[in-house]
Amino acid sequence: MTKLPPRSRKVRILATLGPASDSPEMIRALFVAGADAFRINMSHGAHEDHAARIATIRALEKEFGRPTTILGDLQGPKLRVGTFDRGLAVLETGAAFVFDSDPAPGDATRVNLPHPEIYAALVPETRLLLDDGKMVLRVKKVAEDRIDTVVEVGGTLSNRKGVNVPDVVVPVPALTEKDRRDLSFAVEQGCDWIALSFVQRPEDLAEARKLMGGYGALMAKIEKPAAVQRLEEIIELADGVMVARGDLGVELPPQAVPPLQKQIVATARRMGRPVVVATQMLESMIKAPTPTRAEVSDVATAVYDGADAIMLSAETAAGDWPVEAVTMMDSIAHSVERDPGYFGRLHYTETKPDPTTADALAEGAGSIVSVVGASAITCFTSSGSTVRRVARERPMTPILALTPRQDTARKLGLTWGVHAVRTKDIGTFEEMIGKARRMALRHDMVEKGGKIVVLAGVPFGTPGSTNVLHVAAIRGDELRGRDEG
Repeated sequence: MTKLPPRSRKVRILATLGPASDSPEMIRALFVAGADAFRINMSHGAHEDHAARIATIRALEKEFGRPTTILGDLQGPKLRVGTFDRGLAVLETGAAFVFDSDPAPGDATRVNLPHPEIYAALVPETRLLLDDGKMVLRVKKVAEDRIDTVVEVGGTLSNRKGVNVPDVVVPVPALTEKDRRDLSFAVEQGCDWIALSFVQRPEDLAEARKLMGGYGALMAKIEKPAAVQRLEEIIELADGVMVARGDLGVELPPQAVPPLQKQIVATARRMGRPVVVATQMLESMIKAPTPTRAEVSDVATAVYDGADAIMLSAETAAGDWPVEAVTMMDSIAHSVERDPGYFGRLHYTETKPDPTTADALAEGAGSIVSVVGASAITCFTSSGSTVRRVARERPMTPILALTPRQDTARKLGLTWGVHAVRTKDIGTFEEMIGKARRMALRHDMVEKGGKIVVLAGVPFGTPGSTNVLHVAAIRGDELRGRDEG
């Protein structure tokens, strides 16, 4: 087994796999460079390609003896125009333009829009955005099979370009037939997280949750203005959230996205859900070996805000410098976390504990760490809930999660500050303290003479029963004669 010390940074790095990162050698290089989790983008590629990547990641898990997280990202419903008789048409600013249900190829005056749900949802003076917002049309009149608009921002529109409808909720199903097939595949392959795209309402999460059948964790991607209006309800029903800034920036003015990013991150943190900041973080590194200063500041801002994870998209999936992109993101995160003001900024977001024993102990663990100078917080957990509560408080020390469940260890790979280890279950208090000491030493979390804070639930193995907090001193001889934890 290859020895790799725990990451010393708290924020996690999620790297997207694709044509540029297909080979086992490249995926291994990304992991060694700092990728904690891998995103499988279901919008592109065949199932057999994804299966090969997943197998490579699981092989890495065995090589390094470290649970490794896989996120399967569903494409979601895509709204698109039809085709044009010449393959494209020029929409002149100020001109009238019609969308209709006629499947005949379009021209500079009209095109087919094969989505009856859009006709039903639109009202006059709402907007239609075409080709990722490059063109803006204002609705003037709506009928059952025809939408009359005026072009406010013109441009060239080609076959099957995307349509965004930012001003109303379009009642499209959250899952397409492709998504259902992809979700079934992701569950069969053992993906630890499923990301649901274009969530608009809390109800959108229900079908995905049902199809998952209790396996894995569900992440809601916040990329529609409608989702922001019901943010807390959505976060309450999800296991985690992603700030998908690409589509948010299409449907909202660009200047509205940074405050929204902070709002989503802060709300997810308060509610104890992991939050990922994604899209265009080091965009220029798709082609260049170094990022712009603005991109570095963008990544740093997400780290200062306390995001659990930061994501690379095309930078690692299709870029020319995938390993360099991960290395750069790792370096930026380390730089921010070494800033003496980092933890002060983290705690601008107040995370009030619920009136439960588990929350009281999780909050207390962070305070005890600073008072007694403990080196780590060690959590025994079955479901992962204890660890997430502790991580929500953003303590100064690493969090060592010890669990008998491989699925729990893998899911925790997107949680701030957590190093998860799968280990045998415990049966007594003495066994708990002994194992906590040994595992903290074995995983380089503490040195001889140091202290750790231990959290667990009695009776052992009962999810959600955290009721024990103990400070343990490390003698330094705990590993003598021990081959395993």
